[in-house]
Amino acid sequence: MKPIRYTIVPKQPAAHLFEITVTVADPDPDGQRFMLPVWIPGSYMVREFERNIITLRAFNDAGRKVRIDKTDKHTWHAAPVKGALTLRYDVYAWDMSVRAAHLDDSVGFFNGTSVFLAALGHEEAQCVVDIRKPDGPAYRAWRVATALPEARGTKRYGFGEYQAQNYDELIDHPVTLGEFELATFKAHGVPHDIVIAGRVVGLDMPRLAADLKRICEAQIALFEPKSKKAPVDRYVFMTQAVSDGYGGLEHRASTALICNRTDLPVAGRTEMTDSYRTYLGLCSHEYFHTWNVKRIKPAAFAPYDLTRENYTTLLWLFEGFTSYYDDLILVRSGVISEDDYLTMVGKTIGSVLRGSGRLKQSVAESSFDTWVKYYRQDENATNAIVSYYTKGSLVALAFDLTIRAQTGHRRSLDDVMRVLWQRYGRDFYRGKPVGVEEADVEALFADATGADLADLFANGVHGTRDLPLAELLAPAGIEFVPDAGTNGKPSLGVRLRGGAECALAVVYDGGAAQKAGLSAGDVLVALDGLRVTASNLDALLARYLPGAKVEVHAFRRDELRVAQLKLDEPEALRYRLKVKDETSGKSGKAGKSGKSAKLGHGGSHGSSDASRGWRARWLGI
Repeated sequence: MKPIRYTIVPKQPAAHLFEITVTVADPDPDGQRFMLPVWIPGSYMVREFERNIITLRAFNDAGRKVRIDKTDKHTWHAAPVKGALTLRYDVYAWDMSVRAAHLDDSVGFFNGTSVFLAALGHEEAQCVVDIRKPDGPAYRAWRVATALPEARGTKRYGFGEYQAQNYDELIDHPVTLGEFELATFKAHGVPHDIVIAGRVVGLDMPRLAADLKRICEAQIALFEPKSKKAPVDRYVFMTQAVSDGYGGLEHRASTALICNRTDLPVAGRTEMTDSYRTYLGLCSHEYFHTWNVKRIKPAAFAPYDLTRENYTTLLWLFEGFTSYYDDLILVRSGVISEDDYLTMVGKTIGSVLRGSGRLKQSVAESSFDTWVKYYRQDENATNAIVSYYTKGSLVALAFDLTIRAQTGHRRSLDDVMRVLWQRYGRDFYRGKPVGVEEADVEALFADATGADLADLFANGVHGTRDLPLAELLAPAGIEFVPDAGTNGKPSLGVRLRGGAECALAVVYDGGAAQKAGLSAGDVLVALDGLRVTASNLDALLARYLPGAKVEVHAFRRDELRVAQLKLDEPEALRYRLKVKDETSGKSGKAGKSGKSAKLGHGGSHGSSDASRGWRARWLGI
């Protein structure tokens, strides 16, 4: 089978147009069919990338037009030709995200799923793509950042030809074009590039490289504790720094990231800010996916069907467990402190417990329904669904603590991940790819650990009961308490939309606002006759005691409504996980009020030395 050849040109940056050609040297004699994916792996929603294709034409090797018909929303059929067949088309690229394609006069970025048509029947053919520079002196300093292997004659970071073994590999290497900051470090001998596109003042690239090196080496050692062998020959962290943005998408040897430019470290400042810690957590999350989901995959993704939804109930394992390890690796690598880590876990617990959707949908159901629910959330989502990311990370925490408690730390969740890697991931791209079957997961956990995890699978994975986290954390000497913040103001049971108006984004199930008939989208204008705005609501509520009755005026669309409501108890904005007093050897107890009572309570569990040792083994400190 002859190679498929692509050319991509940033033809009109001001108009946000890429021009792409694809040439098939040996097209199907019955007429060659082409397809563009409708979704991108890692982002589980049908996005219809075809909508951005314009002016598609087909030509034979003499340059004459060939008839080509669209047969459905993402597939085309060209008339039979003798010799080679070439398609030429433009793609509108104005999506500043990690999922699609973007082009202007400052930067270009694309995922192959948005720009490269697949020649059906030739998916296993080698692909060669010629990446060209835009015309004009303004683009003289532009470079190319990608993990795609260079073809002969192309220099790293240069324009020219790149290659992939097949179409699946071609679309698994995003590309950044433009001017960018660049640094390289080695993690257990493997080069890792850091690419930062976008204007960033005072970027401390050496600090970022040092922190990422520690994170990457900790993850490599987790999966390969003896050999310390990374699953890639080279890796690229590719970040677009913007004024307001956050997200990441994993690929087999790189990740595409977007962040606020203020998230990045500043030269001369050594403090660990919340925003920088969040960015490092994002990098850690996407890097962990190099093993967990890019090579260890659910059976439904081996291989991907890019023409339709791919259903699995296992995203709690692939996304949730990754969300657990992304922060855990930060503390294990020494990038953050133990207190920082416990604070982050407390915030995650708070975010899960704030929504009643966790009592209605299991993480297995959430995984299956991601195509129609998680990525299409509305104002009622928190009351109807649970996140397989956040709840999944707490499920992973519960598994880890349970395994450690039952085996005296002889086994842990790390052993589960290593068995998954050895059975499914290590040779995924070397032979016939095999994915994890849903029915095999519970037995695999048992084989890897010898622990009895049936209850956690029944209630934590397939059920909707709250996890007994306070009970599980007690042996580590950690107490678990709700925290309503500093003012302890009574609650309306709502979350506000951003902006000056006091507009309700979410109305929580069973809260004061819902009981009074208020709805998401309503705009509060007065509280007991006093004007209310987003900026003064907290101060007004702080004047009341829980249980007080107040009169609220609100607009629903253009109609003024009056509601009488009874204020709720202060909302637990987060949950504090803190080490108990170890100087006296006494063990505190988690509070029994509010939602924490559902999570269990721990009494005394041994000496302070034992608790410190327990945490040291768990956190690797």
